Amino acid sequence: MAAEGWIWRWGWGRRCLGRPGLLGPGPGPTTPLFLLLLLGSVTADITDGNSEHLKREHSLIKPYQGVGSSSMPLWDFQGSTMLTSQYVRLTPDERSKEGSIWNHQPCFLKDWEMHVHFKVHGTGKKNLHGDGIALWYTRDRLVPDNFHGLAIFLDTYPNDETTERVFPYISVMVNNGSLSYDHSKDGRWTELAGCTADFRNRDHDTFLAVRYSRGRLTVMTDLEDKNEWKNCIDITGVRLPTGYYFGASAGTGDLSDNHDIISMKLFQLMVEHTPDEESIDWTKIEPS
Repeated sequence: MAAEGWIWRWGWGRRCLGRPGLLGPGPGPTTPLFLLLLLGSVTADITDGNSEHLKREHSLIKPYQGVGSSSMPLWDFQGSTMLTSQYVRLTPDERSKEGSIWNHQPCFLKDWEMHVHFKVHGTGKKNLHGDGIALWYTRDRLVPDNFHGLAIFLDTYPNDETTERVFPYISVMVNNGSLSYDHSKDGRWTELAGCTADFRNRDHDTFLAVRYSRGRLTVMTDLEDKNEWKNCIDITGVRLPTGYYFGASAGTGDLSDNHDIISMKLFQLMVEHTPDEESIDWTKIEPS
């Protein structure tokens, strides 16, 4: 990221009708801090976008009804966020802008999948743009650092010049309020897993799918205009409570980009849980 405060600014689709489920991604690096068990050969079926399980109270869909409405707000937006008929622009391609949009309703689904249709674009050339989008599922809205919950960073600018990562880069972080994102190292020390993803300045639609079910977190992308999901992240042992909020944010510093959210669609996954699992108070689970 080009500027240090970007974790405050970050942002979070797509559902494709008739899209079949795809194989899940392969193994990634272990992260002892969270005692995660990474999966290899297990499959992760991305839902085909059936409207039957679409949760409209947690979805951001054109024509964006209920956004910023005082009578029945489903989504609140802050900072430089601009609402149009075609997209929600978190930041324009200008320096030192911060914008976010947050769902007004806490989500009490145990198993869910979020599809995000987004676009990151601007006039800056290679390594002359920033900073990226963040997608959130957190206890508190508009809380930048030391958050409780899940953050997925779509990072377009490498602050660490010694990094071996290829940017743009997608990474995942789970926090119980005890950790801080290290801006100078692009969150390397608190990253659970990540992947390179060339989503900036594409001439076609770009999508991200985030799936959480029974402790398994899967992130997949569709960036090649092939109507196919590509593996990015697949980890298990992740514990997330219910009752948290979805959000998206973005920011610019000395370098800039347009950061647009076209849609965020949340789907309920129909999963059977054991009696022991059902007896748990899911709102009291500590993110880990």
